[in-house]
Amino acid sequence: MATTLLYGYFIPVTAFWFCFSVYLLVNSRRVAFLRDISPKLNNEPAVAIVIAVRNEEAEVERALRSVCNLDYRNKRIYVINDRSTDRTPGILAGMKLKYPELTLINIDDLPPGWLGKNHALYQGYLASEEEYMLFTDADVKFSPDSFTRAMACMTGRNLDHLAVLPEINSPSKGFSSIVDTFKLMLEFRQRPWAVRDPRSSASIGIGAFNLLRRTAYEAAGTHQAIRLRPDDDLKLGERVKAAGLRQDVLYGDGEVWLEWYSGIGEFIHGLMKNTFSVSDYRVWKALATAASVLLAFVLPIPALLIAGTPLHYLLMAGIILSQLPLYVVKRGMKGVWWYTFMVPAAGAVMTYIILRSAFLTLRQGGIYWRDSFYALDELKKNR
Repeated sequence: MATTLLYGYFIPVTAFWFCFSVYLLVNSRRVAFLRDISPKLNNEPAVAIVIAVRNEEAEVERALRSVCNLDYRNKRIYVINDRSTDRTPGILAGMKLKYPELTLINIDDLPPGWLGKNHALYQGYLASEEEYMLFTDADVKFSPDSFTRAMACMTGRNLDHLAVLPEINSPSKGFSSIVDTFKLMLEFRQRPWAVRDPRSSASIGIGAFNLLRRTAYEAAGTHQAIRLRPDDDLKLGERVKAAGLRQDVLYGDGEVWLEWYSGIGEFIHGLMKNTFSVSDYRVWKALATAASVLLAFVLPIPALLIAGTPLHYLLMAGIILSQLPLYVVKRGMKGVWWYTFMVPAAGAVMTYIILRSAFLTLRQGGIYWRDSFYALDELKKNR
């Protein structure tokens, strides 16, 4: 039995981590940093910055202030208040007095067949007419020259869509270690270094920073085509790529920041509503993903520790040494060495989210999002 496990599981999983690490380390070098893009522009094309807001009283003023203080002059900021019931409307009204470039749009009712955020972003598109559009979130903060750098990349590379991976900040180091492992999984799945290759099927979309030509957004079908997708950012990027348009991605470290969740509990709750949608609401996909995470991230180190022979310890050391560079020297990571030892815990959290999201969606017959219920049969129609 021990020999079977050794050759059937432990040696292959050790080889996996070596290959996984080399794959991500090498390919992430092909993704540039936004901070390394020169902010020089010959002209400033008109840009609509579209932000959907709902009950964001804790963060919205600080985040909006950073958007309003961008040194890019030819911008109009469209803030769509999507049925907020807290102090958000009053905060937005006060911001409007300070920053006349803000356009406030209030939504009182959500039409059937739409997720609230997707509908709000679509209303921002309908209200604007600028050549370029940036879809971003109400908890994202920007350095003053970040958008100028992004537009310099967009126009210099003649792109139709540019996504920026934000730097994710959290007061909890334990939670940050889980986020970094989540980022590794996301990059492995989305292959950001390949999105610029028209021959590759790789695509990406980032809710914190999706910058598009207006014509590209329309060619992708706008948010009407993904009106019931909780993972609208990824799907928008997928549709842009499928339309044969030019796409690229940058690391936003030091230029674009996201205060994502304050802790593990919020992280789990926040991902519950949309994780099953990534599997297109197919149970076999969710189970296969959960099993892969369990076998590759959760079990190897604990199982090797329990096995307890010198050979098992040697394999365990090989896995840890393969993981270490991902957290210390890989581009887009925070460089914290002990995050390596949190991989099993991070994998367990992600496995739980994948399985729990599928279970709840199936048991409820749909998802709850922002106090609205969406039936599973209806969600499946927008696969």
